[in-house]
Amino acid sequence: MRRFLPDKVTCASAFSGLLLACSFPLPDYTALAWFGLVPLIMVMQNRPFKSGFVAGLVFFATTLYWLNIVMTTYGHLPLVVSFLLYLLLAGYLALFWGTATWAACRLKELRNYSYALTFPVLWVALEFLREFLLTGFPWATLGYSQQAWLPVIQSADLFGVYGLSYLLLLCNVALGLSLLALWRKSAQTIPGQACLATVLLLLLNYGYGHWCLQQDLDGRAETLQTALIQGNIPQDQKGRPDNQLHTVKTYRDLSLRAERSGAKDLIVWPEAAMPFYFQDGGQLAESVAKLPVETGSSLLFGSPAYHRDLGGLRYLNSAFLLSPTAQILGRSDKIHLVPFGEYVPLGGFLPFVNKLVAGIGDYSPGEINPLPIQGHQLGVLVCYEVIFPELAREYVRQGSDLLVNITNDAWFGKSSAPWQHLAMARFRAIENRVWLARAANTGISAFVSPSGRIVQQSDLFETALLTGEVGLGARPGLYSHMGDVVPGGFLIISLLWMIQTRRRFL
Repeated sequence: MRRFLPDKVTCASAFSGLLLACSFPLPDYTALAWFGLVPLIMVMQNRPFKSGFVAGLVFFATTLYWLNIVMTTYGHLPLVVSFLLYLLLAGYLALFWGTATWAACRLKELRNYSYALTFPVLWVALEFLREFLLTGFPWATLGYSQQAWLPVIQSADLFGVYGLSYLLLLCNVALGLSLLALWRKSAQTIPGQACLATVLLLLLNYGYGHWCLQQDLDGRAETLQTALIQGNIPQDQKGRPDNQLHTVKTYRDLSLRAERSGAKDLIVWPEAAMPFYFQDGGQLAESVAKLPVETGSSLLFGSPAYHRDLGGLRYLNSAFLLSPTAQILGRSDKIHLVPFGEYVPLGGFLPFVNKLVAGIGDYSPGEINPLPIQGHQLGVLVCYEVIFPELAREYVRQGSDLLVNITNDAWFGKSSAPWQHLAMARFRAIENRVWLARAANTGISAFVSPSGRIVQQSDLFETALLTGEVGLGARPGLYSHMGDVVPGGFLIISLLWMIQTRRRFL
């Protein structure tokens, strides 16, 4: 019986994964991230890869539990199949954690490099790799756990979310190694330099954040009176032809209320708010086109689109911008599509794999295309595009004065996923020091200022109208200029370290 019980390495590693998961929304116990990895660090030398993998498996399985809601409720997959796929994804993501612990232990064994030097660098490098490997899935990057602690996250305009991940890892390593030394009653092995560096960086980070919040980060000379419309259309009703008229009426009525509330510049509807091809015209499209004329406001709304080229018909997940005279000012197409949701990766080689979510088209990616409004430009991030820092940064680099995130988080149900999604969106505002307006079909809609403050937000699964003033113009900082140079450099350093261990081994 005893051999079937988990050993101390497994238990400690799993506990670390659980602690870190609890630092994310929800329940959002932010402080846990500063010491959550300590149990893992204290045991990882015993089973280098297994310890990290177990911690990662528990973390991602806990954080991404809502995937089962998506796949069973909307993908109509059997629960057993959904659970297996969910565990497969959690296992894939856990490989990055397992690789980080294995590599840190290998460098310690073969090169005698301190964990304080290597583990934070390796971790950030692998988080960065996760952003683009196999189309990328940077959900639950460790730095996002601090989203509610405004003074701490201001440094995102210097090094992005990865800078916070580094600081969190360094703090965990310093604590873990110190406790390990005390446990072994070997005070001389306490990592004094690592502890000193951690305290210094923590003070600098907090001091910088406090200074930033004393500045007028959010004020802008030019503003837009903006309305965010949350139609709260049930996901299983959105695509039904007999419900399209009701959907249009819901958004029109809320928008007319917005105009009476003073939102005279821009009205924003969520991703796929109009579940028909607006570009084809017709009665419903005309009803939508009349609204900006009636309100005197520009209208940004999500709608599927298509484009004919030499390759045939390409379907797009798009956002249209109409002027107050109903002129189409531009269309922005989603660039970073959801794998197995909006397209099947390597579809030519995997013809037997169907999309996990039924009712979504086989979309093609678009290109960055800021939309013009009143002499300025909007950068539109559709749905989970907002979790990719480089994409938001590129919109700002190409002149976007306001980021708009339109999304349909109804897929997630009443889970923690919409809160996690909003947490990541806050970082895009801070990194680029730009206002972000977020319109979601079922929530959470919000106005986020360049300091990361959530000025207004809606509740989940309610019909809502938010009106407010958003500033125009970005104030680029270090991150806007250099992008992900630091995590990219960490990735190169990590590869060089691994080459060193290989040479030593040979």
